[in-house]
Amino acid sequence: MRIGIDIGGTFTDFVTFEEEKGTFQTYKVLSTPENPSQAIFNGLAELAPIEPPYIIHGSTIATNALLERKGARTALFSTKGFRDVIAIGRQIRSKLYDFFAHRPDPLVPEELRFEVDERVDHRGNVLISLEEDTLHDLCEQLRGLNVESVAICLLFSFANPVHEKTITRVLRESGFLVSPSCEVLPEFREYERASTTVINAYVSPVVDRYLHALEERLEAADFHMMQSNGGSIRSSQARKEAVRSILSGPAGGVVGAFHVGKLAGYEYVIGFDMGGTSTDVSLCDGEIRITKEAEIDHFPIRIPMIDIHTVGSGGGSIAFVDAGGALRVGPQSACADPGPVCYGLGGIEPTVTDANLVLGRLMPEFFLEGRMLLNRQAADDALEALAEQTGILADADLSSAQRAALGVIEVVNTHMERALRVISVERGHDPRDFTLVSFGGAGGLHAAQLARALGIPRVLVPPTASTLSALGMLTADVIKDYVQTVMLAGATPIEELKQLMAPLVDQGLRELQREGVSKDRITLHRELDMRYEGQGYELAVPLTADFAQAFHASHRKIYGHSAPDSPIEIVNVRLRAIGSVPSPSFPRAPLGSDDAEEASLGRRPFVQMDGAMSPRPFYQGERLKPGHTFRGPAIVVYKDTTVYLPMGDRARVDEYFNLIIEIQPNTNLSLRENDDQS
Repeated sequence: MRIGIDIGGTFTDFVTFEEEKGTFQTYKVLSTPENPSQAIFNGLAELAPIEPPYIIHGSTIATNALLERKGARTALFSTKGFRDVIAIGRQIRSKLYDFFAHRPDPLVPEELRFEVDERVDHRGNVLISLEEDTLHDLCEQLRGLNVESVAICLLFSFANPVHEKTITRVLRESGFLVSPSCEVLPEFREYERASTTVINAYVSPVVDRYLHALEERLEAADFHMMQSNGGSIRSSQARKEAVRSILSGPAGGVVGAFHVGKLAGYEYVIGFDMGGTSTDVSLCDGEIRITKEAEIDHFPIRIPMIDIHTVGSGGGSIAFVDAGGALRVGPQSACADPGPVCYGLGGIEPTVTDANLVLGRLMPEFFLEGRMLLNRQAADDALEALAEQTGILADADLSSAQRAALGVIEVVNTHMERALRVISVERGHDPRDFTLVSFGGAGGLHAAQLARALGIPRVLVPPTASTLSALGMLTADVIKDYVQTVMLAGATPIEELKQLMAPLVDQGLRELQREGVSKDRITLHRELDMRYEGQGYELAVPLTADFAQAFHASHRKIYGHSAPDSPIEIVNVRLRAIGSVPSPSFPRAPLGSDDAEEASLGRRPFVQMDGAMSPRPFYQGERLKPGHTFRGPAIVVYKDTTVYLPMGDRARVDEYFNLIIEIQPNTNLSLRENDDQS
């Protein structure tokens, strides 16, 4: 059995896949924020696998350690004269006109930044040799300062790492956890390399302790961690290179969304992952988009990771009235403890989930298959109190709590719509060319409204929507990324480039085989980072015989122009080594009758987008079959998520049991009349 496990802010998701049977199941338990691993053991205890399973895990433990400044006490070793590079950074201001803009303090304070008397030039020639004897005194200083982890980032070590390797050996022999840049990121750009290396040193001890505790209690045949690049690695490597799993949970969701979208015939998809605490959005235009210029809390991270944009809007986002009397939602979240008011676990502040319940869009008795009963009256009382604060009054059709709930939904939808525009319209993509893949426990209640606002023609809701991140981890291959700065002329012969790539190829093959991947399941993708001479940033193109023409074409596609007569240079060689793994087979059935009556749960009143309230159809998602078709307004209830269809939208079930919602762009009177008559 293979099990994907994704720890979220509110729920921890499990997807089990039995390779012999080719079947998979999903399961959810409440997260345990004080001790995230406890939720894993709670879920595994209920699943009770017969044999030790193969586990792939995604966690925000590294992200939280960075955001909450709860990482290890870290020191930094730099070349003499360069110890403050992480404090100086770059002259880039995200808020140009904010005179009071504040940059986050460096993760390594001034007293823990040490200089080493050595020097290597840009070609890798040693100018000042390193005196190894001086390192022992530095080790004693580190012990006196209670340093747990050390980052090493020497000038031009990507060209010649001999000094970094010497320091690394001495420090490791002295018992320190060490992150040298020649292992983490052997690439030019001093600030970004130092930042990435420091982050790895800062979060790795936290992740190491977390994974070690899991490994001791888990009875697993193999244990992998999801990486930010969309692949998995063994936990033993993740413990040393924790920066690679900084976005492991959301990355699993993108892999899952692209997989189910492609299976359904849609390769141009926008992933919309709305959980309990946050919403992650991503865009795939025929492939999963990878970025090498990400930032977490204003700290640059140069390792390859899936391009994901996150906002603090989720089912548990708290609604409140600000000092100016305006209704606000998030980014504060009720999380799993105490959770939304309707959970009955002590929450007193209304959330998005409470608003959906008050609007009648959730069926309390069906929530998590009835394992958690929702308290409608408590949610009503909380929204009523919010209405009093904002001055919202009841009208002839709706109570003040319901009108306040509509306001909460409108505000949170605006936040998420803005996030979707960032990764689509603002980057030159037309949303009308894409399908919105909705997942996460709360996504289905908002997806259709967001698609209509952006002009997206359809929404795809997979039957595993609530646990798609965990499912994506099961479909993820084992992936290793390698890079080496070379700084060569664009006319360099391809044979020379392949020769420079050879050490990376050997390393990739060796490490993938060490992960248990057989050689026949390994594919290698060779790339070059190229730019015109004088440019500051690069584009990645495949290493083929016509790589120069490919660069010009890529530059023209992205920036609208190219300069074929201008000299180009090759900055880095890159290798992505992929080891394919067995992928779960999804249930499939031929299309049948379009009559969805057998899935009907009757009619119940709920509040629609325009504030109208009347009894409308409810359907049980697990009883919907391929071919079934129906129109909104309607609600589809799955065991772990709910989908809202606004007026006029048409839903159909495809052969993979996906719910495909065709968005009606203009809801007019005739649609209302037709719906009322039906």
